[in-house]
Amino acid sequence: MDLSNLRVLAQAISSLEWQNVVMMLIGGVLIWLAINKDYEPILLLPIGFGAILANLPLTGVTDAGGFLGILKSAGIDTELFPIFIFISVGAMTDFGPLMENPKMAILGAAGQFGIFITLMIAILLGFPLKQAASIGIIGAIDGPTSIYVSSKLAPELMAPITVCAYTYMSLIPIIKPPVMRLMTSKAERTIRMPYSRKKLSRTLRILFPIVMTIIVSLIAPQASPLIAALMFGNLLREALVVDSLSEAAESTLANLVSLFLGIVIGSTMEGHSFLQPQTLLIFAMGLFAFVMDAVGGILLGKMMNFFSGGKFNPLIGAAGDSAFPMSARIVQRFVSEHDFENFLLMHAMGANAAGQVASVIAGGIVLAVMSGAM
Repeated sequence: MDLSNLRVLAQAISSLEWQNVVMMLIGGVLIWLAINKDYEPILLLPIGFGAILANLPLTGVTDAGGFLGILKSAGIDTELFPIFIFISVGAMTDFGPLMENPKMAILGAAGQFGIFITLMIAILLGFPLKQAASIGIIGAIDGPTSIYVSSKLAPELMAPITVCAYTYMSLIPIIKPPVMRLMTSKAERTIRMPYSRKKLSRTLRILFPIVMTIIVSLIAPQASPLIAALMFGNLLREALVVDSLSEAAESTLANLVSLFLGIVIGSTMEGHSFLQPQTLLIFAMGLFAFVMDAVGGILLGKMMNFFSGGKFNPLIGAAGDSAFPMSARIVQRFVSEHDFENFLLMHAMGANAAGQVASVIAGGIVLAVMSGAM
């Protein structure tokens, strides 16, 4: 190693501050969680690596001309990456259980309870309105929606909000069961609900994404890009004439955009901006939002149980968020612990699919309200 290289090395080390070291360690932890614990590895692994890159001195990779800076400008600033992710999610989602049991749609609405109560608490804690709205949207339990909304309203908080959303999404199997156990009795958990699969026509399946796009765009125009992308992906799935496009959206597009999205989000986790007291507060409020989503869904499930004369299992309400199909499977697993022959998965899938749509609408409503308030 010649003298010039030694000078560069010395300069790099001297410009490395403790915040950068801590963030590189955090990036390493995210990589470890992705590999060893299988926590959302598709996103946490590139996020962790991006965090390490962002805190290496003198590399210039996050500058406007660096490759991560270019990716951020092309995919995040233009909002293309979240839109592409929604196309992929739509191609993966079967809305059949929701169409077979439309009343589950109201559970999808209740599953967004955490957004609005967290927004109000963030305001009370002194966050500016736009930042409070961006923090509240963590309760959508929807990474792309969180990125989309925060990039518009509070880009300075996008990194902690995104990491918070995806970290807690991976921890849903740990977060939800204690809430479900606390809020329901053994008698409620063992309520059985028969499910008869209805034959849905191909025409209905094709019309669903088209009609939903029109309705949601009219109700919440700010949500139009998200719902259009989600439903376009679903239309590719249900058309049955573009299998190659549907498979590409479901796998190739999802993997490629997740790769770019993760490393770009990680690249925004620079030590000085990320290691702030408000970051810990955002993580605390994000957890609160996740818990409140389950609480809101179960409370509405209890109301439906009351009006049905005790025939509706309130635990289905815990699946009314957009973590599809994870939340529905967690509900089924929890129910099976108390009654092995109780099969509620398809009911929960209906509520879970409704949560997909409701999270997009909620994001559009937040954007519309914030636009009118500013």
